[in-house]
Amino acid sequence: MGLLSSIPFPRGSWQASPPRQAPVSAELLPHVWFVGSQSPPRPAPVSAELLPHVWFVGSELLPLARLELGIVRQVAWSGYNDDCTKQLLLLVCRLKSSVSFLTRPDRPNIAYQKLKGRNPGVIFLPGFNSNMNGQKATALEDFCKSLGHAFIRFDYTGCGSSDGKFEECTIGKWRKDVLSILDELTDGPQILVGSSMGGWLMLHAAIARPDKVAALVGVAVAADHVVTTFKGLPIEAQKEIEEKGEWKYRTKHNEAGYYSLTYDFIREAENHCVLNSPIPVTCPVRLIHGMEDGDVPWQISMQVADRVLSKDVDVILRKIGQHRMSDKEDTKLLVNTVDDLIDKLSTVA
Repeated sequence: MGLLSSIPFPRGSWQASPPRQAPVSAELLPHVWFVGSQSPPRPAPVSAELLPHVWFVGSELLPLARLELGIVRQVAWSGYNDDCTKQLLLLVCRLKSSVSFLTRPDRPNIAYQKLKGRNPGVIFLPGFNSNMNGQKATALEDFCKSLGHAFIRFDYTGCGSSDGKFEECTIGKWRKDVLSILDELTDGPQILVGSSMGGWLMLHAAIARPDKVAALVGVAVAADHVVTTFKGLPIEAQKEIEEKGEWKYRTKHNEAGYYSLTYDFIREAENHCVLNSPIPVTCPVRLIHGMEDGDVPWQISMQVADRVLSKDVDVILRKIGQHRMSDKEDTKLLVNTVDDLIDKLSTVA
């Protein structure tokens, strides 16, 4: 295990993929590591006896050359059977880090990956407690690369590979992260694609930088959601949270079953609510939401559409869509929506 300590293993660099199986070749084996159920994972090499039971999985199987470059982010699943146990093993490709850092004298450094290209550029804003390696972000990156357009994905302070402590973060601090990315890493018009909380932050970015934000695409936009949910609790529950200083916000997206939010986080978030008055955003806005979203009601996207001043607003509801909107058809819809906006903005220019 001594060798493992010298191997960079970036947080958040894996994700589940639909199992389309192909055996792991001997050439690929050095790039594959077994990961237990713990989070964050503890890597250990795949043993020779496990190899026959191991399968590499990806939405599209990519050439080995790309694997060696550390570009692939797919996860592999393996079914391993013996006389006593049946368990699901998670495998990940060992990545050569291509992450850069935006250094800021007064704030933690932000991890990002940037694809150079022409404008309008595209920037992906992840959701709460998420990172830049999700399926939507990487699909958009591949799409922008195919078109020759600029693309940026990044981790908020305290998330993924960025510096800082997550428990010390606020909506206001993450808002400043987005503005730092816009101000320091981009030139010319940008399309912001915000997922969940990222959709809330993209609205703030469009308000603060109207000359740079050319269009918005929201996926399950969670504008004001944490504040609205808190205020919807019984008064007794709100008082208890205030006294304890902590709110265990239920979620199905981690093993604990809840996010631990401080009362100060909630109070600070109130300063950034946008749905109580007209939203001064005049650029094109596209909002995609799943009607089976069990985390953020699709009605929030309707509220955003109603509040923004822009007349160029479309709301697309996916009847069977979940919160993460990561099915193949969901991803295709997102990419096509961004493609249409690129064409629209290029024609106007």
